[in-house]
This record gives sequence, C-alpha cells and structure tokens, in this order.
Amino acid sequence: MDDGSRYTRLGLFVVVSVAILAAGVFALGGRKWFQPTFTFETYFNQSIAGLELGAPVRFRGVPLGHVSEILTSAATYERDIPLERRRMYIVVRVEVNLSGREAAQMRQDAVILIRRGLRAQTQLAGVTGQQYLALDFLDAAKYPPLAFDWTPRYTYVPSAPSIAGEIIAKAQVFLASLNDADIKALGRNLNTLMSDLDTKIGSLPVAQLAAQAHEVLGDADHTLRKLAAAATTLDALASDPSLKNTLQNVAVISGRLRKAADDGGFDRTLKGIDEAAERLDVLLADNQNDVRGIVEDLRVTAANVRGLSESLKRYPAGALFGPPPARIELPGGVHGQ
Repeated sequence: MDDGSRYTRLGLFVVVSVAILAAGVFALGGRKWFQPTFTFETYFNQSIAGLELGAPVRFRGVPLGHVSEILTSAATYERDIPLERRRMYIVVRVEVNLSGREAAQMRQDAVILIRRGLRAQTQLAGVTGQQYLALDFLDAAKYPPLAFDWTPRYTYVPSAPSIAGEIIAKAQVFLASLNDADIKALGRNLNTLMSDLDTKIGSLPVAQLAAQAHEVLGDADHTLRKLAAAATTLDALASDPSLKNTLQNVAVISGRLRKAADDGGFDRTLKGIDEAAERLDVLLADNQNDVRGIVEDLRVTAANVRGLSESLKRYPAGALFGPPPARIELPGGVHGQ
C-alpha cells in the first residue's frame, strides 16, 4: 500500500468523524445555533436580587424566552462617562427564540407595543419563590421609560418596579415622612388604645358569658342527641323489610301506570268514559217521561216502606201474622175465642 492511498483513507476517516461529531452536536442541541433569535433589553433602577441567568421570561404567563445577560450600565454603556453622571442601571437582556418572520414582526411592532404600555417587571413564581421576568401591559403614564443617554444595542423595552419593590418604597417614603412628633403621638395613641382594651376586657361579665356559653353548649348537645335518635329511627325504618316491599310495590305500580300511559290506556279509558256519558245523556233525553214515572214509583214505594216500618214498631206480631181472630158468641152469653 503506497503513502498516497494511506493518506487518502486517513483524510476520509477524519472527514467522516468530523461529520458524525457535527451531527451529534446538532442533534443534542446545536440546532439552536442556527435558529433565528430576537433579543431585547430592559433597564432597572432598583435591586433585582433573585433574578439569575437562564430565568424564564413570560408574556402574561406564556413562556417566551430566557434571561441571557445581566449587566450594569456602567460597564456596558457608561465607561467613558464620569462616575458622578452615571445612571447605574441594571441591564437585563432577554433572548427569545422566534422564526425569522416573527422576529422581524416583533421588531416592527415593538415601538407600538411600548407606546401601549408594554413593560417588564420581576415577579415571584408561586410557591418556589424563583424570580422571573414578566411582560405585560401596564399604565404607560404611570410607568414611563427610564432616562438614558446611550443608544441601546438591542430593542429597548421599558421596565416597571415589582409589586414587592413598590410596597417597600412606599413604606420607606411613609417612614421618612414621619417626624419625632408623629412618632410620639402614635406611641401615645397606642398606649391609650391598650389601656382602653384592658378596661373593656376587665368590664366584661365573664361569669355570665361562661354560663350562657354552657347553656348554649347544653342545648347543642341535646339537639345532637335528638338528631342521633332520629338518625337511628330512620336507619331502623330503612332496614324494615315491609318498607322495602312497599317501595317495590310502589315501583311496580308506577311502572304499570307509566306503561299504561305510554301505551295509551289512559287515553282509551277517558275516551270510553266520554262515550258512556254521551250515551247516558242521549238515553235520558229519549226516555225522560219513563224516568219521571220510575221516580214517582220510587217515591210511593218509599212511602209504603216507611208506613210498614211504623206498623212494625207498634205491633210487630200483627205486621207479621195479621190481625187477631174475631170473637165467638157461645150459648148462655159466654164469649169465647
């Protein structure tokens, strides 16, 4: 094997190895190097302790990117400015992964969005307490952009102080506005309040309140016992076989009634009743005289029955066996039966 062939194979091996290595790097995350990105920066005039590199960036809760750099304006833009004139801002740069079209659209819309109140502020992520950067629309007049004298390297998005920072700042302003007279007056008011509370607590009828509480607890205990007895009765009633049979019978009857209603049995019955009523009306109209005679006969029969009843009351035997036999005249003027 000559040297030329050996060198050719060695070169081919090196090329193939480099290609395999590049493919592996690309598969393991190197593809991010070739994806278009959009970077913007914001400035803070307060501490952002807790915000770290790689912290998530969210727009109204939607993941958007991550914090790529945290710098100071003195080291980034104010190196040639005297120390007394430096702003001393905190510069936070954010990297957002977007397509080329989306990145161009965001650069184009950034000015309009900022004018509408797009602001960046640090927030805490739920229970973990991790700081992240949040983007949202706030009052542009209340949170104007910070003043600076340099040209930002990336698209600039104004910031807004965090809620915790605003609370601390307001507390500091309030404490700074207090003077010695206010503090003394506040102490006197607190002492008066504590004295009034002690007086009120000492004047409370503790024994009466305890008796009333005991009475209320006794009533509650009695009520609970009644409820327990009622629950026991209901359990016994529910376990009674007769109740179960009754419920089963009710269910059977209900099923039959539902079946009759579904089959049209109720409709047929009502229709038959209507037809019978119509026939009865026709029958009474055609035999009105006969019906009147029957009614008169019924009245006479009722009168006769009433007379017979009165006869039975006066002379029961005569009503049953007839009148007594007539007297017989015997010779010599002796009467006989």
